[in-house]
Parts: sequence; structure tokens; C-alpha cells
Amino acid sequence: MQSQSILSIQTPVGPPAEIIRHTYSSQTTKPTKRISLVAGLHGDELEGLFICHRLMQILENLEEQNSLKGEVNIYPAVNPQALETGTRLWPFFSVDINRTFGRSSTASLPSEASRTLIEDLKSHSDLVVDVHSSNLHLMELPQIRIIKGFEKKLLPLSKLCNVNLVWIHPHAEIFESTLGFNLNQSNIPTLVIETGICLRINKPHCENIVVGILNLLQNSGVLDTAEPPEKVSEPRVVQPDDVVMIQAGSAGLFIKQAEAGQMVSDGEKIGDLIAPVTGKVLEEIHAPCSGLLFTLREHPLASKGAPLARIAKEETA
Repeated sequence: MQSQSILSIQTPVGPPAEIIRHTYSSQTTKPTKRISLVAGLHGDELEGLFICHRLMQILENLEEQNSLKGEVNIYPAVNPQALETGTRLWPFFSVDINRTFGRSSTASLPSEASRTLIEDLKSHSDLVVDVHSSNLHLMELPQIRIIKGFEKKLLPLSKLCNVNLVWIHPHAEIFESTLGFNLNQSNIPTLVIETGICLRINKPHCENIVVGILNLLQNSGVLDTAEPPEKVSEPRVVQPDDVVMIQAGSAGLFIKQAEAGQMVSDGEKIGDLIAPVTGKVLEEIHAPCSGLLFTLREHPLASKGAPLARIAKEETA
């Protein structure tokens, strides 16, 4: 493994913060593919860091076995200052770095970092995996989100990754400034994985994704191991019309009675919205359809209209 700092950021006091790329080089004279893994675009998303850690452990062993036929690049912490403070946004600037890609050049430090990162990825990648966690409010099953228009290229790759769900999103202007969208626009296939919840690490979910990424590496010809890859699960592919969101009808505390990953039936109760000050139950929350509960609110405080759950509607024959 070789490590390189692609950007060094001087801090007000103390040592500089650096964006590091770890490279596991091909052990053949004719490398197959170059696959890159990116984590930590948001400083409160820690599961990607753990996934990178596990992959680095495994790749070091595979390197000793001469199993690398392609190149693997790991960028485990691409927003180091936000990671140090555990915040989604870049400190001091209050900027979401994943909304600065593809925009016109500015002189800000976050923009410089995003330009440096995407150019480095373009020059070192044939395929990219961008790992994210959910926000503080919602628990997500491991899923890959694909913007409509990119599914022909990305769907076969996403089925190798051992996620529960592949969600085809309609295009929206907000995606145009993200890393994943801009890499896909540049003809570098990029899978955006979303899992868990921020500031937490769900180890079983992370281990499933590690198995999936290793399977992706093997099927792409980057790895050639004596042992066959672990079996991966076939994901449910969900179109925009297949997703039903449940929102709070009034402000209150959401007390869940179900878990993400559960199959629910039409009308099944998944929680209560309560008013703790008055002792009243404001609303019983029931599933409006049968299907897979793949998003569930974990933060109890809910304003009117806040998302409580998402269900992938049951497939019809």
C-alpha cells in the first residue's frame, strides 16, 4: 500500500488537515480496473470510515497473497475538519462539501477541496463507490441510490454490492452539485451507498457492505482469490412510484413500534405520535400499504410534516 496526501489544509493552530489516498496497486503487468472508495464527505457519517478500515485490513492480506489484479484507491476521510468535529458541514464555512461539485470556481477552501478531490478521482478511477450515512433523524437500510438516467450503467453494478435496496431517484437540480452526479456525468460509474444513521456505526450493516464491495472487486476483475466470494443478497429494485413516505400529521414525539428492515402489512401499526405534555396520543401511525420498511425515524422529536418512515411497496405478480 502507498499513501499520498492529495491536499494539505493549514489549520489555525496545530498540524495541517490532510486528505489522504491509500493505493493498493495491481500486482500484474496489465492491470484490470481501478476502483476507488470515498467516505467522510460529511463529518457526521462514520460508517464509511469503518467500512474503509475493514477493507484496508482485508486488502493488506490479499496484497500479501498477490491477489490484486487491478488497483484499489481508498479515500477514507475526505472532509477531515468536519470529521474531527463530528459535524455534517465544513466547520467555519458551514458548507456542505457535497453541494460544491460541478459549480463555477470560487476561492473558498471547501471548493478547492472538492475540485482537488474530483480531479484526483477522475485520474485514478474507472469506478467509484461513495459511502454515506443517513442524517440524525432517520435510520436507513443499506441501499444504493441511482439518479434516473444512470440506471442502465449502474444497476448491474449495484446488484453486486449486497445492499437491501436499489432506489431509482427522479432527477432533481439538487443532485447536480454532488460528487456522484458529476462523476457519472464524466462517464466514471459511481455508486452512492446510503446506510444506517449518522454518528453511529451499525456493524452488521457495515460488514454486509464490505462483503458487497469485495464481491464488486472480484466481479470487476480487480481481485483474483483462491476462495470464491461470499454469496450476496439480491437487492429489491425500487422505482420512484414504488416508494411511500409517511409524514407526521402534527408535532410531537414519535414512539416507534417497528424496525427498519421489517416487512409490514397494510394497516399495520408502526408507532404513535404523542404529546408528552398533555399525555395524549395525537396520532397512531399505520402503514398505508404492504411492503419493506426501509426508512424509520429514530429521532423522536417530530415537527408537522416530518418524515417518519418510507416503505417500498410490496411487489405485485
